Amino acid sequence: MPSLTFYTNPMSRGRIARWMLEEVGEPYDTVLLDYGTTMKGADYLAVNPMGKVPAIRHGDTVVTEAAAICAYLADAFPAAGLAPPPGDERRGPYYRWMFFAAGPVEAAVTNKSQGFESDKKQMLGYGSFEDTMSALELAISRGPYICGDQFTAADVYVGSQIGWGLMFGTIDERPGFKDYVGRLDVRPAARRANELDDAAMPAKEEQPA
Repeated sequence: MPSLTFYTNPMSRGRIARWMLEEVGEPYDTVLLDYGTTMKGADYLAVNPMGKVPAIRHGDTVVTEAAAICAYLADAFPAAGLAPPPGDERRGPYYRWMFFAAGPVEAAVTNKSQGFESDKKQMLGYGSFEDTMSALELAISRGPYICGDQFTAADVYVGSQIGWGLMFGTIDERPGFKDYVGRLDVRPAARRANELDDAAMPAKEEQPA
């Protein structure tokens, strides 16, 4: 089986990929990178020219971007049951909401947190922050998970986005969001991932300002 290497920093979106790796349950090596030094070094820039984490290397295949990593791992390790199979009617919602979170949700939350506002909704991929939050609420309202009773990689990604948004106050505290994140937080893989990343956190004086 090809080797699996995970490049990350515990103060990053690498936490999403870590959770996904723990859900997959396959062995992997972790390479911890520091902001401004090893993350921008020649060795890692050969992996991801953006000099950002997370990234994975699976054999000769490199995947960056947290949503892409989640989707890739679900397909690379189908025995984990983290994606509806091709032809399954749940495949549409699975892709739809994972990439809705990676696109409109990410952009809407980032723009709002940076104080960017526009009255030209038709020019923004997400329309408006309020519309985006209502659509996100709809995504998680049709069952315990995005794909009904099946937990998938879409829940790893969507749940991470909502969880961080609630933690940092960048997403509305709607009851549906809190209930959804609560269901995900108790998963054994989510707890293992948090424990691993928390243990890898640098000392407070070493954290980036």
